[in-house]
Amino acid sequence: MSFQTNEYFDGNVASIAFQSDTLPATVGVMEIGEYTFGTEAKEYMTVVSGSLTIKLLNTTEWKTYNAGETFEVEANSSFDVKVTVQTAYLCLYEK
Repeated sequence: MSFQTNEYFDGNVASIAFQSDTLPATVGVMEIGEYTFGTEAKEYMTVVSGSLTIKLLNTTEWKTYNAGETFEVEANSSFDVKVTVQTAYLCLYEK
């Protein structure tokens, strides 16, 4: 078995896909910057180190999540992210 690796935004976001005990998952890192991600499945994103400031689709509020905190993003949606320090995350994908 091999891991699937992905890079986005000219290498500023990198992730490795794997199968967790319960759901498909990725673990990754984000460089300082601003990004927009689209979703296909519902996602549960946990900040492992650093922080992410996010704005969900159809909202105007930005909210910061720090290490150990989790946020949800609905399927077939998108979210904006502001990263002020290099940040690591774990993302679970609902089947």
